Amino acid sequence: MNITASAVTLHVEDAAASSAFFTGHLGFREVVSSGEGYLCLGRDDDAADIVLLQRSAEAPPEPGRGRGPRNVTVTFTVTAIADEYLRLRRENAPISTPLHPKPWGEWALQLTDPNGVVVELVEWAPPAGA
Repeated sequence: MNITASAVTLHVEDAAASSAFFTGHLGFREVVSSGEGYLCLGRDDDAADIVLLQRSAEAPPEPGRGRGPRNVTVTFTVTAIADEYLRLRRENAPISTPLHPKPWGEWALQLTDPNGVVVELVEWAPPAGA
């Protein structure tokens, strides 16, 4: 198998609000927009595409599923995370967990989009002497 592209599909209440979050704070751009509640966002680097599907208000939730993304975290490994954190703070981005070290050697921060999608940015910090 040769994977040539990756995408994460998020079923959200307000696709436009999530699109504004990803394009405004995380450098994505709209690649495809159907006008029917389907948006595909991409970047010029190795990030997975983000597909936003807007739920219909009339459609009942699928069995076993709620109305919004639950227990979903989209994680991006980045460079210069401290600089990104400062930039996001200046932009008043919705930071839900500030920049902090994890015990296993990475720095992380989390943002939450208007639909409750958690986006985690991480950067590996090798242990001293490694």
